[in-house]
Amino acid sequence: MDWKNKVILITGGTGSFGKKFTKIMLAEKQPKKIIIFSRDELKQHEMRVGEYDDSRLRYFIGNVRDRDRLVRAMHGVDIVVHAAALKQVSACEYNPMEAVKTNILGTSNVLEAALDAGVSKVLALSTDKAVSPANLYGGTKLVAEKLVIQSNAYTAGSSTRYSCVRYGNVVGSRGSVVPLFLNQRASGKITITDDRMTRFWLSLEQGVHFVIKCIEQMEGGEVFVPKIPSTKVVDLAEAIAPDAEIEIIGIRPGEKLHEDLLSNDEARHSIELEDMYVIQPAEASWFGYSWKNKGTPTPEGFTYTSDNNTEWLDLEGIKKHIAPFEKALSERKLDG
Repeated sequence: MDWKNKVILITGGTGSFGKKFTKIMLAEKQPKKIIIFSRDELKQHEMRVGEYDDSRLRYFIGNVRDRDRLVRAMHGVDIVVHAAALKQVSACEYNPMEAVKTNILGTSNVLEAALDAGVSKVLALSTDKAVSPANLYGGTKLVAEKLVIQSNAYTAGSSTRYSCVRYGNVVGSRGSVVPLFLNQRASGKITITDDRMTRFWLSLEQGVHFVIKCIEQMEGGEVFVPKIPSTKVVDLAEAIAPDAEIEIIGIRPGEKLHEDLLSNDEARHSIELEDMYVIQPAEASWFGYSWKNKGTPTPEGFTYTSDNNTEWLDLEGIKKHIAPFEKALSERKLDG
């Protein structure tokens, strides 16, 4: 895929993923233009005067809840990466309609605006919490996934295609437990909700490169799931603060012991590749089915969960993931 003549728009472009995606795309793919679409003028200003002052960047103030603004922003756009979301579990629980308006209605606006603007590819970011959701955030992302995939049904006569990427926790991203543990380390006590808990983990760079790869390969209708390692939360705490006391405070509302990336029901129409699973559309006949010739069907009864994973991060692996955040924390303290 030749990126050099492509115009890309990323919603939520000032977030952790958006900034890393922008940096990697400019350095490695050299697209014609990247449009940063977000609602926060301060974050856009900080990007522009920081490391993101580049002639190929455009900054659009807007909210995914505003369909008209999205249509305007997508004029001449080839590819949309939809990363905007309300993602804090507790905030979504306390403000449920706000989560619905952004994560569900906002996604619908992105999909419709892309079709009206003639965008070729839309890739939406999802989460393991969308599988068998136990909280409102996961529920809104499940609905968003369904909207994205099913939108391929009404693209007849157009070139627009929609797909999703679904992955686990991004180390150090907004809301990650890593900054929390790093801050708690100074007190000598780490709080964990349950010592049996496991999570999928990947770095921001891994997430961005996976998204780029999926954009290049997508046909429309797929949910792409990367093969990524699991970690025990107690091991994460030990890697960050080996001498700290661990206090078990109990599972919070909407929290799971283990996360799912591929359910038993989805496995019946999924295929396995070397580095990912591809969930094909369940009951549609438009596109996304040629994947069955590229991989191996997942077996009956298969699930991909953080506790049945075959790949685990040991303490040294965890330390490599968190090293950049420890360095950043140290530098902030020195600056202060």
